[in-house]
This record gives sequence, structure tokens and C-alpha cells, in this order.
Amino acid sequence: MSGVTIEPVGPREMAFHRLPLRLQGGDPCYVPPLLLEERRQLDPRVNPHFREAEIALWIARRDGRPVGRISAHIDRVALAHAGDSTGFFGHWEVEDDAEVAEALLAAAEAWLRARGMERVRGPFEVSVNDRCGLLVEGREMPPMLMMNHAPAYYGRRLEAAGYVKERDLLAYLTPVEAELPPQGRKLLARLDGRARVRTIEWKRYRAEIDTIIGIFNDAWEGNWGFVPLTDERLDHLARSMKPILVDDLVAIAEIDGEPAAMMVALPNLNEAIRDLRGRLLPFGWAKLLWRLKVGKMRSLRVPLMGVRRRYHGTLTGAALMMAMFDHIRGAAHARGFREAELSWVLEDNRPMRHMAEHMGARIYKRYRLYGKLLAGGA
Repeated sequence: MSGVTIEPVGPREMAFHRLPLRLQGGDPCYVPPLLLEERRQLDPRVNPHFREAEIALWIARRDGRPVGRISAHIDRVALAHAGDSTGFFGHWEVEDDAEVAEALLAAAEAWLRARGMERVRGPFEVSVNDRCGLLVEGREMPPMLMMNHAPAYYGRRLEAAGYVKERDLLAYLTPVEAELPPQGRKLLARLDGRARVRTIEWKRYRAEIDTIIGIFNDAWEGNWGFVPLTDERLDHLARSMKPILVDDLVAIAEIDGEPAAMMVALPNLNEAIRDLRGRLLPFGWAKLLWRLKVGKMRSLRVPLMGVRRRYHGTLTGAALMMAMFDHIRGAAHARGFREAELSWVLEDNRPMRHMAEHMGARIYKRYRLYGKLLAGGA
């Protein structure tokens, strides 16, 4: 290769984490994630995900200059749940150069094959429950919290290397001030006093997170690509979410006193970190704290929502979703939010898509998961 080398690196390698800003920093819609958080996400000493998974990272250099990066990972929880031999790739960032792209993908594929994987899927960072998918539509607006951004050629380079679409993940956008449609009001009337929507109880925070994730695991079981959250990953999530949870932006719907559905909305912190260039020093901390306490964020994201499976396909289940949406819409409007993203939703999840569109939401971004059969795979 003409001056190109592919080097394995560790999770704290700053050249690996700084590369996206160098490649995408000229795009006004790109939001650099905080470098500290990016390093912590990949550090096995910090992230319990890696007690049940392993990961390898590479960086491509041309004449010593970083020009691309990639990760490959194997998740034993995902393997056991799916019953297959699918490994993952992620952290896909590369200059528009076929030679570099193919060399990076070859390194990740060889690592996965050596560990018995027959198929590769991605991008995931570092699982389906983190940032995932490659942005293929909707580059004219910045991404929201825990969502990504990418230039158009990233996908073209994957496709040129034999990767094909497996699923699209959809992000819906809706104005917060939108009222429920008349049909939604009729659905709410069907609950007939059996249901109530409440907010999170902080004195029972850990138990409340157990309830939320218990509903999540039950609601999405059987969906394509689903990986349940284990106890250790749940503990990590509970600690990570606590600083940014707002009590009335969490809705837990109960039927006859039993939790049946949940919806969690988070302020879009990307608004607060957009110009920090990934750094909290020397003055980033002060800017971030001021913006969180004084500055007004205008958007939020709903990353968690679900109804227990026994209510799937029922008018009661639809009514519970409407009730939670109405609760969060009212609370968000009172706090000055203007728009909300519902993401992500599988393109073939017709019930959830119908519900989002019934509430006045529109698709405004599309993320793609790619797959490839590895040589020797069945």
C-alpha cells in the first residue's frame, strides 16, 4: 500500500478519538462528542459491557498521518441471544480513499474470522443499545444526543467493499406543542380510569430503572437485532443516565397499579456541547455547566419507549403510548422545549411507525446497518 499502515491501538489512544473531528469538523452539522466520554466508553476498566464482550481497535495512517479508524467487537450476550455467529464493527471513520477503507475493513474482518465469526454487521458503538447505524439521510440537521453524523461517502465505501443493507433505523421529529389528534383522545378515553401515568420516584431510583428496563426488555424481545440489558449493563446505564434525567420527562404508565409501559425523554445535550470541540478543558466545563443550568435547550430525544408484549397490537397498548406521549409533551412544552426526536425505530416496525406518525411525527433522519458474510461463513 502506498504509505498506508493499519495499526492496532488501545482504547485511550487520542489519535483514534480525535480523528472524527478532523474528518468531519468542516461540516456545520457535525457535533463532536466529548473525548472524555468516548475514552470511557471503550475502557474495559470503566464500561462493564466488556466483561461480556471483547473489542479491538485500529487506526490507519498514511505517512504517519491518521486517515481512518475502525473497531471490531464480539458480544457474548448478543451471540447467546441470537444463537448465531455474528460479530460487529464500529467507529467507522475514513478519508474518501478506497485503499484505506478496504484495508481497515480487512483488519476488522480478519480479527472476527479468527474468533469464529461468520458474519459482520454494523456500525455499532459498541452495541445496539449505544450509538448505531450510519447516517444515510438527513445530513442537513445536527444529530441529537447519542446519535451520529456521517458524510455520504462513508456508506459508499462500505458498499464498495461488499457490505449490503440489513436494516434502516428511522428517527422521527415532532413539534412539542403538537396536540394529540382526535383519534388519540378517543384512545385515551378507552382507558376508563384503569391507567395512570406517573413520573419517576427519585427515592426509589434504582428500582425505577429496573422497572423501565424490565419493560424495555419485555417490549423489544423478538425484535430484529435486540440484545437485552444484563444486570451489570443496567447498573452502568442507571449511573450514566441519572445526571441528565428530568423527573417529569419520564413517564411510567400503570394498568391497575402494575407498570405496563414507559417512555423516557432526555434533553438534547448536543446543543450544549456543539462548539466545545470535544474538550472540557480549559473552559469547557464552565460553558457546559452554565448552559445546563441557565441556557435553554430547545430539543429533546426519546431513546427509550415500550409497552409490555401482552398489550402489543391492542387498543390498550396504543392508548398507553398516547397517554405517555401526552404527558411528556405537556411537561416538555412547559419547560420550553420546541421539538422532540423519537429514535430509533426499525423501518419494518409498522405498529411503532404508525403510532409515531399518528402523533404527528415525521421521518427526518435515516440510519443504516450494513452486513457482510465473512469468507468461509455459512
